[in-house]
Amino acid sequence: MLQLCKVTSALFISCARSACSDELLQQEAVTLCINVSRQQPFPSSGIKKLRVPVYDDPSEDLLSHFDRCADAIQTEANGGGRSVVYCKNGRSRSATVCIAYLMKHRQLTLTEAVQVGRRRETPTRPGPLHQ
Repeated sequence: MLQLCKVTSALFISCARSACSDELLQQEAVTLCINVSRQQPFPSSGIKKLRVPVYDDPSEDLLSHFDRCADAIQTEANGGGRSVVYCKNGRSRSATVCIAYLMKHRQLTLTEAVQVGRRRETPTRPGPLHQ
């Protein structure tokens, strides 16, 4: 079943197959795709694209991409857009990028961010960055 899982009102997580569905992207009004892989394709639609060229391997340096991805997601949200983060299966690399975003721009702790990722919703949190 193809689906985009909502993490926040402006952020989705997905596997590559679902993230490349132009119909799903249009349905959810996605404006930015962050592809956290070296080999997975991008959707054919003309939306913004950002590639994080890493393999699903613990030795890969995903940390060096956290700020760029988190800031891109927040910039998109600030402009009224929505982002989807995906890798092959939508479990490890993409979840890690979403958690980094939640920690940086929603000021969540690691534990809170992981819980949000599992629930696919954002807790109410005071502060100017909460949208």
